[in-house]
Amino acid sequence: MTDLINEYSMHTATCGQLRADDDGREVTLTGWAWHNRDHGGLIFIDLRDRAGYTQIVVDPDCVSAEDFARAEHVGREDVLRVEGRVRLRAEDAVNPDMPTGQIEVLATSIQMLNESVTPPFAIEDGIETDETTRMKWRYLDLRRPEMYANLKLRHTVMQAMRRALDERGFVEVETPILANSTPEGARDYIVPSRPNPGKFYALPQSPQQFKQMLMAGGVERYFQIARCFRDEDLRADRQPEFTQVDIEMSFVTENDVMTMMEDVLHEVFAAVGLDLPVPLQRMPYATAMDLYGCDRPDVRFGMLLHDITDIVRDSGFKVFASVAQSGGVVKAINAKGAGDWSRGDVEKLASIAEANGAKGMAWVAFTTSGEEKSPIKKFFTDEEWAALKAEMEVEPGDLLLFAADEPDVANAVLSALRLHMADALDIPREGHALLWVVDFPMFRYDADEKKYAAEHHPFSKICDEDMDTFEAEPLSAGSYAYDVVMDGYEMGGGSIRIHDPEEQRRVLRVLGLSDEDIDSKFGHLIQALSLGTPPHGGIALGLDRLVMLLAGKDSIRDVIAFPKTSSAADPMTGAPNEVTARQLKEVDLRLL
Repeated sequence: MTDLINEYSMHTATCGQLRADDDGREVTLTGWAWHNRDHGGLIFIDLRDRAGYTQIVVDPDCVSAEDFARAEHVGREDVLRVEGRVRLRAEDAVNPDMPTGQIEVLATSIQMLNESVTPPFAIEDGIETDETTRMKWRYLDLRRPEMYANLKLRHTVMQAMRRALDERGFVEVETPILANSTPEGARDYIVPSRPNPGKFYALPQSPQQFKQMLMAGGVERYFQIARCFRDEDLRADRQPEFTQVDIEMSFVTENDVMTMMEDVLHEVFAAVGLDLPVPLQRMPYATAMDLYGCDRPDVRFGMLLHDITDIVRDSGFKVFASVAQSGGVVKAINAKGAGDWSRGDVEKLASIAEANGAKGMAWVAFTTSGEEKSPIKKFFTDEEWAALKAEMEVEPGDLLLFAADEPDVANAVLSALRLHMADALDIPREGHALLWVVDFPMFRYDADEKKYAAEHHPFSKICDEDMDTFEAEPLSAGSYAYDVVMDGYEMGGGSIRIHDPEEQRRVLRVLGLSDEDIDSKFGHLIQALSLGTPPHGGIALGLDRLVMLLAGKDSIRDVIAFPKTSSAADPMTGAPNEVTARQLKEVDLRLL
C-alpha cells in the first residue's frame, strides 16, 4: 500500500517508513521541519510527515553551498523536499524510541517548498496549549501526531463498519439534509427556504423517518454514516453536528438487531487491534437504574447503589423516615478508601448532590482507626445501625454517601457521586466494557413541560403485553428498545419500530399531539405505515463517541477534524457570523 501511495507523490518514501534494511537506498522525502540542530558544521533536521519522522543529516561536503545555506536557516514547520541516501546511524546514536531510529538520511539536495512563520504552539504531542487556541489553529493542531492518529483511527473504524455491514447485505443510502421539522427531543436547526417565503427546512436530528421510509420502500437492510444536527446545550460528548452510524432492518426482532450489531462491533474492534468478547451482557433498564443510578452504567468498577429504604423507614432521622414513608427511596453508596477524608472535604460533595437535584447530602465515615463519624448516627437504634452496616458491607476506611428523594433524583445524585468518587479515589477502569441495556420504559413524565415524553423516541414499539393499557397507564408501558453502553457512555440506541399506523397514532396522542398535529408533522409516515410497511427495527451508533473511547480521549472534539466549542462556535472560521441585510431579505427575514 505504501508503494501505491508513493507512486503518485513528490516523494519515494514517507518519513516513518525507512528501516535498517533500506541502508544505501536513494530516497526523496517531503514533510515539515520538526526540529533542527547545528552540530559543529553538520546540520540535523527531523523531517516529519503523517507517517512519522526521519533524521536528515546535512553535510556541507554532500550538498551545494546554496542548499547548505538553506538548511542553516530552516525554521520550524518549513515545508521541505529532501533527496539523499539512507545510512545506518552510529551505534551510539541509535534512537530505540523511534521507528526510524536506526537510520538517517544523508542529504544530497534540499528544496524549500514553503516557508512558515513561527507557529502559535509546538507541533508535538503532550502540549498544554488551551483548547480554544488549538481550535483556532486547527490545521496546525491536526499536524500533531496524536491528532492525526485520532483521525486515522476514525477512518479505520468507519471502513471496518462499512465492510462488516456490506458483507451482511446492507445497502448504504444517503438521506436528505434539508427536511421537515419534527419534535424529536432537542431543538432543530432551521433553514429558511428562499423559493418558499415564510417556510423553513430543518436539519435532521437523525434520519429516523427516512430510514423507516426505506423499510417501507423494500430496501430491507439500510445503513448510512450520517451527519446529524441538534441545537442543544453542549458538553464533552456532544456537538451541534455529529456523526452516527445509522442502521435499519426489516423482518427482525430486537434479538436479531442486537446479535447482528455485536458481530459488527466485534469486527470493528478487531480492525483496531482489540478483542471484543461476544455476546455482550444484557442488563434490564430497571436493574441499571437500581444498581448504578443511570441507564448507561460503567460496569468496570463496583460502588453499587444500595436501597436502604426499609432499614430507615422508622428511624429517628426524620429526613430519611419521611421520604421512605411518603413513597420515596433512601439509597447509599460505599466509597471504600475515603473514610479518612476530612469533614470539610466530605461536605464539599454536597455541591455535586445539589447539582443533581438533592436538597442536601448525608454521610457516615468509618475511619481506618475504627471511629464512626457522622452527624446522623445518633438518630438510629443499634439494630438499625447494625443493619445499615451489614447492607453496606462496611469496613474500616469506608465512606457512606446517602440520597433520599424521589427515585429519579436519588438515582441521579448517587450516580453522579459514584463517578466522582471513582475519579477522586483513582479507581482503575482499564480496558473497555460494553453491554446492552434493554427493556426500556416507553414513556417518562416531563415535569417541566407537564406532559408525557418518549423515553427513546415515539416510533419505538410498545411491548405486546402493554398494548391494551398504555394509554391509561403510560408510565407502566414497556418498549422493545435497547441501548449499547460502552465505558459509561451511551454509544448507541435503537428499537423495534411501530409498523401499524393506528398504533403510531395512539402513541403520538399520549405525547399530547392532536390528530391535526399528527397529520401535519407525521402524515407521510402514517401513510407509509398504512401501505404495507413490514416489521422493522434498527440502531444508531454514535461514531464520535465510539472513536473517542477507543482513542482514550475525554472529549469528542479530539476525534472530530473541525469541531465547535462549547458555545457552538468555530474559532478558526468565525462561524457563526453575521449575514447581510440583502441575504436576509432574499429569504424574507429581518432581525428584531
